[in-house]
Amino acid sequence: MKLADIVCVGAIIPQLESRERDGVIHELIQALLKNKKHAKIDPKALAKAVIKRENEASTGIGKGVAVPHVKHEAVTEPIAVVGCSSEGIDFISLDKQPVYSVFLLLSPADEPDKHLQAMETIFRNLQKDDFRRFLRQVRNREDVIEAIKDADESSAE
Repeated sequence: MKLADIVCVGAIIPQLESRERDGVIHELIQALLKNKKHAKIDPKALAKAVIKRENEASTGIGKGVAVPHVKHEAVTEPIAVVGCSSEGIDFISLDKQPVYSVFLLLSPADEPDKHLQAMETIFRNLQKDDFRRFLRQVRNREDVIEAIKDADESSAE
């Protein structure tokens, strides 16, 4: 699985407006729904599910990244959206540092294997210093798309 297989490029937010965790989650969900991805899903219910999962254990994994995620019965295929912040967001990260790149992942509740594959793809790429550094410097959607393409190409090698 590649990042390009799961990231909705039309929903990418190169500069998030919100500066707090729950606001970022709402912003990313709205971006997905505006791109007609899972348009039948209630955005408030979906955000509530993601935030509930986030309250159980922070997905701010350190090194300036967070991967909020949830399996939801209304989701039919794994889909992710990327949001970036040049100022940083308090995501209650494990390393207590601000988050600059957020990958929100939504997966079908009845397909845990697909969820794990998508998570593995995201985490594999977020382990790369160059990928994280590039995401932190993005200024527009095209920069994020380029970072995703580069990451997929380097994973294929």
